[in-house]
Amino acid sequence: MNNQQSLFFIALLPPQEIQDYANEIKQYFADTYNSRHAQKSPPHITLQPPFEWQLDQVYALEECLKSFAETRTPVPIKLKGFGAFIPRVIYINVLKTPELLAIQKELMAYLEASLGIVHQVSKSRPFSPHMTVAFKDLTGQNFWKSWPEFEHREFESEFTAAELTLLIHDGRRWNVSESFSLDSQEF
Repeated sequence: MNNQQSLFFIALLPPQEIQDYANEIKQYFADTYNSRHAQKSPPHITLQPPFEWQLDQVYALEECLKSFAETRTPVPIKLKGFGAFIPRVIYINVLKTPELLAIQKELMAYLEASLGIVHQVSKSRPFSPHMTVAFKDLTGQNFWKSWPEFEHREFESEFTAAELTLLIHDGRRWNVSESFSLDSQEF
């Protein structure tokens, strides 16, 4: 009986051209500020923060996400400028649209009710959608050097997130495990 656990999280991934842009910025932080940690995952908007799950029960997790996604419509996403969680995180700012706030809240409630997955910290503070480009290994000194560069940098983009993505940690980095189409026909 395999009861090995892995870390997972659930996110919305942007289209490739936005991933490429975010990855260029992550590379800039790696080259200029020695901050590489953000490169350990594809650019994403976290809906359900990392949680442990039994590898031999991944099918149940996937079925749950598939059922959830089938009843939801694609989510319009708007990106505008950059933001920070001072003094350690710099990110591409994701606007808090009603659709994004709703799917995040509904997903967390669904996972708690269906599978008992709870992220206590997220329950106690408001959802703050973002797409991280530097964190964890960005020193305080380098944060204060880099933030003025990004604080007023212009960037705007929109896309429609048409699937939920389950990511798994392999011990070194996060990888896409499975994606689930948001394909409810309700408009």
